[in-house]
Amino acid sequence: MFAYALRRVAAILPILFLIVTASFFAIRLAPGGPFEAPQALPPAVRANMEAAYGLDRPLAAQYAHYLEGLVHGRLGPSLSVRDVEVSELIAQGLPVSAIVGLASLAVSLLAGIALGIGAALKRGRALDHIATAAAVLALALPGFVVGPALALAFGVHLHWFAAGGWQLDARHLVLPVITLALPTIAYVARLTRGSLLEVLRADYIRTARAKGLRERQVIVRHALRPALLPIVSFLGPVVAAVLTGSLVVESVFGLPGTGRYLVEGAIDRDYPLVMGMVILYGALTLGANLAADLLHGWLDPRVRHG
Repeated sequence: MFAYALRRVAAILPILFLIVTASFFAIRLAPGGPFEAPQALPPAVRANMEAAYGLDRPLAAQYAHYLEGLVHGRLGPSLSVRDVEVSELIAQGLPVSAIVGLASLAVSLLAGIALGIGAALKRGRALDHIATAAAVLALALPGFVVGPALALAFGVHLHWFAAGGWQLDARHLVLPVITLALPTIAYVARLTRGSLLEVLRADYIRTARAKGLRERQVIVRHALRPALLPIVSFLGPVVAAVLTGSLVVESVFGLPGTGRYLVEGAIDRDYPLVMGMVILYGALTLGANLAADLLHGWLDPRVRHG
């Protein structure tokens, strides 16, 4: 298992390097710049600003300087938020994003697995049809439609929850978490349903039933664990979906998370801020995939010995 973990970690490092390199050159080659305000700065002032942040140097020199700082844990200063390091902005926004993301991930897994199991056990019945229709609807509606609709219905008209803003309580958490979790619930439910139906057709399940075991014992003891293996493999994409979805959700509900900083940094062409957020999201996504691979390898020895 230790050798398998080392191989997985070694495979992640080149991918993270490619993410850093591609995002560095992509944002700098895009039209516009950090100091192109609606009212253009005087050329002398602009030249001084670019020199202060090293933007007047050749692109290759800027890249080498950024990699050197990254190795030493420095993400650089923000160009749009004066006198603030990117690492400080991440430290401010990451707890909010983590709370919303982890809550939505927990809701997605619990609700999705429960719906998938119920739909599989009631195949062809009303619960199966309702769960399938709800999953299709959740996948069809994007977050920027669901979020405002929930905020309008339950925040503005009914006053059950907060329509925006941030406080660490259920009133402010419920709507963003539901908005972020709905598509993932649909994915998990469909995957669980298909996986469990396949497992229930296996020979060892028929053998367990032939021995006289109750249906609940067959499901819990013999079918559930292998049926959940695809869910474990899907944890990496689930985390990626939660991370990318948080960009929209945080903007819709006005949450002070990292997603908002990424959107604002992209609009302002704040190179260090965008780079810091891209590296953060890339590292979190790769880390989640690594954790899913290790958990899958622990549950299924054939994976790590393959």
